[in-house]
Amino acid sequence: MNRTDEPAVVESWNEWDPLRHVIVGRADGGCIPPPEPALDAKVPEDSDMRGQWGPRSQETVDRANERLDAFARLLEKRGVRVDRPTPIDFNQPIATPDWRTESMFGCMPPRDVLLTVGKEMLEATMSYRCRWFEYLCYRPLLQRYCEDDPAMRHEAAPKPRLTDADYRSDYLSERIGVEKRLKWTAEKHFVTTEEEPLFDAADVLRFGRDLVVQHGFTTNLKGIDWLRRHFPDHRVHAVNFPGDPYPIHIDATFTPIRPGLILNNPDRRLPDDQRGLFERNGWEIVDAARPAHNSPPPLCYSSVWLSMNVLVLDPKTVCVEATEVHQMEQLDRLGMEVVPVDLRDAYAFGGGLHCATADVRREGAREDYFPKG
Repeated sequence: MNRTDEPAVVESWNEWDPLRHVIVGRADGGCIPPPEPALDAKVPEDSDMRGQWGPRSQETVDRANERLDAFARLLEKRGVRVDRPTPIDFNQPIATPDWRTESMFGCMPPRDVLLTVGKEMLEATMSYRCRWFEYLCYRPLLQRYCEDDPAMRHEAAPKPRLTDADYRSDYLSERIGVEKRLKWTAEKHFVTTEEEPLFDAADVLRFGRDLVVQHGFTTNLKGIDWLRRHFPDHRVHAVNFPGDPYPIHIDATFTPIRPGLILNNPDRRLPDDQRGLFERNGWEIVDAARPAHNSPPPLCYSSVWLSMNVLVLDPKTVCVEATEVHQMEQLDRLGMEVVPVDLRDAYAFGGGLHCATADVRREGAREDYFPKG
């Protein structure tokens, strides 16, 4: 599954062109990380994960890997080349001169770490200490892509120090309350400060010449400015979603399906003053269907809105988690061929179908989807 005699070609400009090569994550060795400032702000106040950390049970690892392996096989049957990361020992302490934490996280969600823009694959800064070394799981693949494709660029954003100065102390309380969290997010008062550039790759959506980046818990304004400087031939747009008390990663909130169509979480709508880019250029922003579940799986960081964390295979075909019947029905009505994928047992290891993948190659060139600016 992991190897092919054909050399890899790296190129992907958007979220919907025909997918030809992808990385699918693994659950091996996944851990619930110990407390740290960024993590404490993310874990919902009523979560069963509060106060827990350590290796996840082998039973849950095996079940998640069954789902991920089956997903990889499904993609291969549809003509998509699939590579997998190389897990490291996540259940060990890590440290820098500035901090120490007792374990790491895992490598189920490559979308969080790797951002493919055209011929470049960029390692994000990451904003959690427990995820500092996660890029190592992907280095064997990136080295091979560099060898196979002379035009491929392997880049890494500057590693942040992640000292306490990167996080707001008022987010360290376990009982802030949703009302205050919503007030803070509306005011763009997030757990990350502007001490140094921070961004997770999963906060970035690719629209050809344009990159849309969520400002929130895992990406700050300095991180967005760094991306703007790093991609000078792109237009970089900052967005935020005031209805989200835990604004982490854009792909369960704002999901492009094909040119001209975006699903938006109805509880986290894009503010009116940020909709102009899409409206001027004829894009339709549709409220996503409600999730089929009232709660996430046990020991899962993510919200029920992983229902809209889908993987588009081409402008007419989309993978949706198999139990998310409402999201499947909506996308069917919108004219998409829906491919159900059983992945819910892997959610706790890092997210849904989009999270669990990272593009290597999609057909198509860089287009201008927002000519009216």
